[in-house]
Amino acid sequence: MPVIFRHDGYRFFFFSNEGNPLEPCHIHVRKAEALAKFWVLESGVMLAESYGLSSSELQKLQKIIQNNQSLIERTWHDYFKL
Repeated sequence: MPVIFRHDGYRFFFFSNEGNPLEPCHIHVRKAEALAKFWVLESGVMLAESYGLSSSELQKLQKIIQNNQSLIERTWHDYFKL
């Protein structure tokens, strides 16, 4: 489970086996028992699902992901050799 970065107690990561066929680029975010998944696409960052996070937390996380989108995409592509 490659962790790309941590911010304010949140862990931003993806799983080493992201489906067969491979799902589009996305990031999982976890803090304690709360979890979210965001699609990271050319058209933008979109929430896929979440559990235990408020709407304000999700908005904050989406901005953090947008600000780190190039790092996330680069890490994803390097890891999966795309």
